Amino acid sequence: MENSSSFSDLHLPVRSISLPTRVHPTSVKLESALNHLKTWQISSPVIGAEMLQNGLAGLAEMYSCIEEFISSSTQTQQALICHENGQLLEEAFDKSITLIDTCSSSRDLLLMMKENMQTLQSALRRRRDSLSIENEISCYITFRKKMNKDISKSLQALKKLESKNKTTILSNTTNDHDQHVSFTIKVLSEATAITISIFRSLLIFVSMSTSNKMKLGGWSLISKLMKMRPLSSSSDDDHQKIIKQVESVDFAVYSLHGSCSRSSNGSNSDKASEVNMTQKMLQGLNVSIKGLETGVDSMFKCLIQNRVSFLNILTN
Repeated sequence: MENSSSFSDLHLPVRSISLPTRVHPTSVKLESALNHLKTWQISSPVIGAEMLQNGLAGLAEMYSCIEEFISSSTQTQQALICHENGQLLEEAFDKSITLIDTCSSSRDLLLMMKENMQTLQSALRRRRDSLSIENEISCYITFRKKMNKDISKSLQALKKLESKNKTTILSNTTNDHDQHVSFTIKVLSEATAITISIFRSLLIFVSMSTSNKMKLGGWSLISKLMKMRPLSSSSDDDHQKIIKQVESVDFAVYSLHGSCSRSSNGSNSDKASEVNMTQKMLQGLNVSIKGLETGVDSMFKCLIQNRVSFLNILTN
């Protein structure tokens, strides 16, 4: 998988957005939601499942504010329609499609991951012979490798969208726009940037390590991974830390796979202990994945509504 960056790539300056002279109440709410998310991004020391759930909830609240901002303000709708012959509206609509596709893919990945984990948990509970467990683990590992390829595609799509969005932000700072037009471009672009950041972190969280150490396994290594793993930002020297709960489970599964392969050389008690530990880790991860599923489902509905609002303006 390509080397992907964390939240820190898209940290935006924590400053109050310059509101139009005639302030609409929805503008104030949207400004507050945006600044809250930006502050939360920077102040969060680590990224784990719970933080991602909070981030997704914050995004849903922000998109609710965007929906209000668009639907209740004629001035905003006019800004979207009239600016450069509707170019702003078309760009916003195109960006929404990519975000919906990414959200939909993330939702599918989380569902498949949960189902495959439950299948593996069931196999471990039945405590069949080592060969049967080894086969089930092999199926899970094959799924995780395929999942990694799908994650890479989604990360590449986000990277392209990020590049387009940065161009929009740069253009807005260099061009002399009407104040409300400038504000509209700014909030929509910053909302897209934050959404990209959180979905990127979600995909990194559920990704599978390509490290050669994965095949070596070992519980001392797994113990370290259960704490955190630093991810260097490609844009600066910041070292945002992502708690790699998923990766630690992958290492545990690989380790158990190796134990089953070497079952004739090891004690049954050692293997039973490893099975129990892997089961507990899978149970914990299953809870985290369910929480993330809820957040992604909520975001999917928000993004669909956002797209419908843009479509209504286009058609009307």
